[in-house]
Amino acid sequence: MPVLFFDIGATLADARTEPDGSLKLLPRPRVTAVLDLLPDVPRGIVSDPGTGEDAAAEVAAALHQAFPGRFPDDRLVHWGRKDSRRLFDEAVASAAGAGAASADECVFVGEDHEERAFAGQAGMRTSPHPVFALAALEDRPVFWIRIALPEGRQPSALEALTNDSEIVPVHVASERLVLAMATAHGIHALEQAGCTVDVRGHVADTAAFLVRDNRPLPAAAEAAGALGATPPAPRRAAAEALRANAVLGFVAGELAGTSHAPVLPLGPAPGGVYLAAPAGAPVEDVHLPDAKPGHTERLLPDPALLAPRGEAPPGDIAAVAGGITAVAGDGLPSGRTLDAVRAAVTPDVLSGHVARISGAEPLVAGRPLRVRSRDASAEDNERVVEALERRFQDLGLAVRRHSFRWHGHRLFNVEAEHRVPDADSTVLITAHLDSTAADGEFFDADGEPRPYDPAADPAPGADDDGSGTAGVMAAAECLRRLLDDGGTPTRNIRFVLFNAEEQALTGSKFYARAAAAAGDRIAGVFQMDMIAGRQRASAPTVEIHSGSSVAGPVATASDALGGRVARTVPLIDPAVTVQQVTGDADPAVGRSDHASFHERGWAAVAVSEDLFSTPDGEPGNGTRQYHTPGDTLHDEDHSPDFAATVARSVTATALTLAGL
Repeated sequence: MPVLFFDIGATLADARTEPDGSLKLLPRPRVTAVLDLLPDVPRGIVSDPGTGEDAAAEVAAALHQAFPGRFPDDRLVHWGRKDSRRLFDEAVASAAGAGAASADECVFVGEDHEERAFAGQAGMRTSPHPVFALAALEDRPVFWIRIALPEGRQPSALEALTNDSEIVPVHVASERLVLAMATAHGIHALEQAGCTVDVRGHVADTAAFLVRDNRPLPAAAEAAGALGATPPAPRRAAAEALRANAVLGFVAGELAGTSHAPVLPLGPAPGGVYLAAPAGAPVEDVHLPDAKPGHTERLLPDPALLAPRGEAPPGDIAAVAGGITAVAGDGLPSGRTLDAVRAAVTPDVLSGHVARISGAEPLVAGRPLRVRSRDASAEDNERVVEALERRFQDLGLAVRRHSFRWHGHRLFNVEAEHRVPDADSTVLITAHLDSTAADGEFFDADGEPRPYDPAADPAPGADDDGSGTAGVMAAAECLRRLLDDGGTPTRNIRFVLFNAEEQALTGSKFYARAAAAAGDRIAGVFQMDMIAGRQRASAPTVEIHSGSSVAGPVATASDALGGRVARTVPLIDPAVTVQQVTGDADPAVGRSDHASFHERGWAAVAVSEDLFSTPDGEPGNGTRQYHTPGDTLHDEDHSPDFAATVARSVTATALTLAGL
């Protein structure tokens, strides 16, 4: 008798801590239906409940509330860390009592590819998603595939097919190309529907990434006539293949000689290459020479990814695309809102927040701890999360934690919200709370160069993205001021601080996926990512990035959202130059947390300092301490005054969109 064991977080459900401290599990798409299709198969749990004396009991209660009657056998429930095969061996031993004759009759279903690797070491079969649970029971493999749609068909046209088949989309590359996981049954269904399917290899214990490359194409290949005088479409395809091969070769070379298996090429991707990384391969730590920020994107499986994007229901992006200019007349902030923003979002306020989370001052007044690093691997990361939560709570906001896992770490996004009865949608003001110093120079005791140690080395991240985090906190404080003064927004206002942005946008990827599954209606997302960098004597320049790899309504609405910010900046400081970058020309496409919302069909912009070089190669005038230990509050390129200009512009625009 086979036995199924499931991971909970992200696999069965999205987990979040409610404002009252209780844990809530929100079932992932298709999961309940899959469980009910296998009523006679014994089911168990292998999951990490986190720390705390009552953590396991709390998760168990939330599990039974989310999936009543579907996990009745407590003997098959195992709690603990999954950083070795130990817990999986325990699961195999318990399965004997449920009729499993051997480890091979046990199946672990988990999204985390490293956990699947540990389960495999214990002799278990594995499945990367609940949709493939039956396939794993029948020992049928799951493949990475590229789906080429027939002419005239949109990705959303495949939604019904994928929901009825053993297919799980992973990324929509274009109107004609989708990356997915599927069994042979799913591949057959796609081919019967007229799609062309390119099978790239087994999923097994791998995870998918998109690695972008902004460098020119290999000069030697061009000189040799690799592109030649072929027609435009084939020439573009050849150029994409050249770039993909160059990126893949670099990543493979950087990871060569380590103990893990080689990366699996999944073919060209927008601006780079898709690849499947085996457990233990630190793809997020590989940095292409002279690469622009955010060049690596983690891709998450999601059965709902092909749902029509940018179309009704009301309050979502298609409805709001017109509403972006319909709220408050011309969309410009009122004098009252501008006065509140100027009073609350000041250079001193921003510097105070940055000082506390970057280690210039104690994290909590009157206590000795100073933050050394907010890297996702550093122990100070969760301490900062706790401090930010407390400040949001002090402002009277409803605060939630959204948990996810990354390389064995349990991490948290922080959400704080002011809800409005009967609001049609929600406005998000966001930044990322983590930091890195991966581009710094480090030396061992003998003075020899050594790699960055993310768990131990300093990564103050005052600009990246302490400045954006400070902007979000100041915006929340401004909202509190307006509410106390009788302000009445018409939309919900939510402040979100994402974790692990530096690790391939992982935190916002999980957050946006969960928000889509929960049916959130988001009017617009304003992401502040590095807003304090300005080199001395340089002209103050604000970049507004609305370019999206997702065509259609989301691109139009994001441009409209960016236009609102652009019109607000001169009201804050007419001396500031605005660079509004849209479409394919936007160098930040897919490179900050706003991209995770584009993927789901929501309008989103990233607002930053002059970070990217111009098309003619002129460098930006932002910080020169990007991703180094020198990114401190006292760096000569760190300008609280400039940060206040950017944060005020974003805050005023967002609060106006929310009806204030």
